[in-house]
Amino acid sequence: MVDEEKLEQEKIEESQKEMAEEQEAIAKREIPQLSDEELDNVADTAIDYIQEIVSNFNLGEITINEYEGADKELILDINGNDLAILIGKHGATLDSIQHIVGVLSYKKLGFYYPVVIDVEGYKSRQRIKLENLAKNLANRVARNKKPYSMHPMNPFKRRIVHTYLSSDDRVETHSEGEGRNRHLVITPK
Repeated sequence: MVDEEKLEQEKIEESQKEMAEEQEAIAKREIPQLSDEELDNVADTAIDYIQEIVSNFNLGEITINEYEGADKELILDINGNDLAILIGKHGATLDSIQHIVGVLSYKKLGFYYPVVIDVEGYKSRQRIKLENLAKNLANRVARNKKPYSMHPMNPFKRRIVHTYLSSDDRVETHSEGEGRNRHLVITPK
């Protein structure tokens, strides 16, 4: 029994590593220029998949607001009652939904376009927290003149910090590690 549990845990860890590597590759792609009609098709495709997934949670009526993000990504924000289950612990369920919708949309459309799935502004709040953390760590690194290694983060979160600190002329950032251990290092210039 213990061997079966260990094997199952290894399968889960391998799957998570593959998912992190795929998200990393996706995060590095350039955003294609799309017409309004093509962008509507991307949104409709992603929304259809979101509704199909969310229907399995029996959450009642939801709405999905659609808008463009600061990095030209398409943001789809799910709103309704008692949606915490869609976020999950530390956003893990939301990250999984994001991944599934991204892969299915890519397979259907034949190209990648960045779509961020949010639940009642959860990722927006996380972005603000990450940007504040990045600012504080950049101040610390600039003051102490010593690099700082952040805890491992998924590609979405690393990209937020990279982007936020790219305009700070006192520090620079790079990623180190692999899979679930990939993390950001902030170094003085």
